[in-house]
Amino acid sequence: MTNTAAKSSLFESARIGGLDLPNRLVMAPMTRTRASQDGVAQPIMATYYAQRASAGLIIAEASTPNLVGRTYPNTAAIYGPEHVAGWRGVTDAVRAAGGRMFLQLQHGGRVGHPDNSGHVPVAPSAIALPGTIFTQGGHVPTVVPREMTVDEIRATVADFAAAARNAVEAGFAGVEVHSANGYLLHQFLARGSNERTDEYGGSVANRIRFTVEVVAAVVDAIGADRVGVRVSPGLTVNGIEEGDTAEIYDALVPALAEVGPAYLHVVYADPGNPVFAAIRANWAGTLIANPVLPGEGLPADGGKAAGERLLEAGADLVSLGRAFLANPDLVERLSAGASLNELRGNLMYVGGDEGYTDYPALGAETSLVGGVAVV
Repeated sequence: MTNTAAKSSLFESARIGGLDLPNRLVMAPMTRTRASQDGVAQPIMATYYAQRASAGLIIAEASTPNLVGRTYPNTAAIYGPEHVAGWRGVTDAVRAAGGRMFLQLQHGGRVGHPDNSGHVPVAPSAIALPGTIFTQGGHVPTVVPREMTVDEIRATVADFAAAARNAVEAGFAGVEVHSANGYLLHQFLARGSNERTDEYGGSVANRIRFTVEVVAAVVDAIGADRVGVRVSPGLTVNGIEEGDTAEIYDALVPALAEVGPAYLHVVYADPGNPVFAAIRANWAGTLIANPVLPGEGLPADGGKAAGERLLEAGADLVSLGRAFLANPDLVERLSAGASLNELRGNLMYVGGDEGYTDYPALGAETSLVGGVAVV
């Protein structure tokens, strides 16, 4: 049963760079570990993303620009021709379904393990990720990463640019540079993981340098209209301690604005947070905001009310993750005021169809047998 609901600005058309969007709802990038062991996107991923093609924009899951940057088993990559070919099957399917797609580029930095990549992870400083990390053999203690040399930093900047070119060759409309959630670029921003004394450490101006150089290289490689950047001010995931959050983003955001990417994507954005207000004031371009949602499940409205509050606070687009994961037709459901599928969080990373491509669309005659949708 659906209810008639007045449309909000979430359902109005928008534009990012040179891309027209039919609505302002963005599918946030979410790691789902359905790629092959060597990072190649599989046909099941084409089905999954094509099911969600009604999103204004899909930002596909984090994909590593080189082997040492791999985080977990069965995560995607975009540094070899086999990765380009695998992702081409996904973008072709999404395009055929009427969708638009960016690819997130992510280097894990210290969030990695030799059992996953075959390499000791690298980071701004030799400071280990706290706790354990998931590998093919289960959770194991983390290892101390190698501190990157300046030459390795420059080579990694070049790897991001090459990965962006690969993404365009694979059919993506653009890429999102991941400088959030405790991965490599965020590790350089944060005082707790960056104890360098060279031009990439110490002052805020030095700590933002790597992110700005990566984004500039990617813009040079594929054009500013095809590039976005993701940030997560104040987020402590993956052991991150920024230390001076307001100062970091007061410097980083204007520096990125000078480079000119098409959008900035703020994770866990809070309209009442002065850091978010400052980012909006310092960023004249398109701003995507990802709302703070309670708990591990889904609110009844999937985050619609929180998204509307972010639009009122100055966001141009709203990204949702778990709601899109569980509802391939989320845009239609939210527009109609319809109920949402229940999220089966225990199946997010297990591989296969279950909890991935088997969530039913609105109006489908389905039942769940053993957790699997039967149509």
